[in-house]
Amino acid sequence: MNTLRIGWIGTGVMGKSMASHLQKAGYPLTIFTRTKTKAQELLQNGAAWADSPKAVAEQSDVVFSIVGYPKDVENVLLGDNGALQGLSRGGILCDMTTSSPALAERIARAAEDKGCQALDCPVTGGDIGAREARLTIFVGGTEKTLASIRPALDCLGKTIMYCGGPGMGQKAKLANQIAIAGVMFSTCESLLFAQRAGLDVSQWLEGVVKGAAGSVAMNTLGRRVLAGDVAPGFFIKHFVKDLGLCLEECRRMNLVLPGTTAADQLYRLLMTEGFGDKGTQFLTEGLAKLNGVTWQSV
Repeated sequence: MNTLRIGWIGTGVMGKSMASHLQKAGYPLTIFTRTKTKAQELLQNGAAWADSPKAVAEQSDVVFSIVGYPKDVENVLLGDNGALQGLSRGGILCDMTTSSPALAERIARAAEDKGCQALDCPVTGGDIGAREARLTIFVGGTEKTLASIRPALDCLGKTIMYCGGPGMGQKAKLANQIAIAGVMFSTCESLLFAQRAGLDVSQWLEGVVKGAAGSVAMNTLGRRVLAGDVAPGFFIKHFVKDLGLCLEECRRMNLVLPGTTAADQLYRLLMTEGFGDKGTQFLTEGLAKLNGVTWQSV
């Protein structure tokens, strides 16, 4: 049994799998999530339930959170009934949501004012990476705080990257999302082009994925596109949130990124059409609709 008492807030597409790895590693686990039924398996396996983020923190040495949007992060960590209100001196907040660097800095200051510490630790790897405990975790905060919870993070990911002070983990993740936006464009546009050109798209994919044009997105999400699987490993609505955060930072830095702007516009268009709960790979079908053609899954 690991003695570090862990609180966990958020059991969505990724959070549930991540919390289960800590549970299997023997950490005492206390959970709060907006929809209790999503935590049922964890509770059946011995996790304790708390009725609020504050109540989670009162029973924990470190509180992990992975929720939807920056406003949710602010609410569950800094709100009147948030985790920081219940955290004892010396406790740690570890937010794994992709969120605002400025908010991460504010959380770190608020934690320090209470004699606590905070890390911003957004992750990449999607639902599969979460299930298989091979996420990449970007860390902002102090190296001393990271070292104190490193064994727990090692249960969740294969790559733990220390990026600098508060907010730097979030900035590293946003740079990652800018890269993903471009890869998703190339994957989805190439599949649509190949199909409209009359190619055997399955055969084409098998040839391309092994070469210089191949990518993790091509090999995983590309195959989902071919199978007509648009279930969310990562929601369109959350990708829109991430790209918005990227562009917000770009404005702050007086930086113009046309590709990221174009991705943001297309994904926002899909969301306004009612596809926010689809996976990001739905972009192929979205591009087909935009062109007045039909995407045929294999």
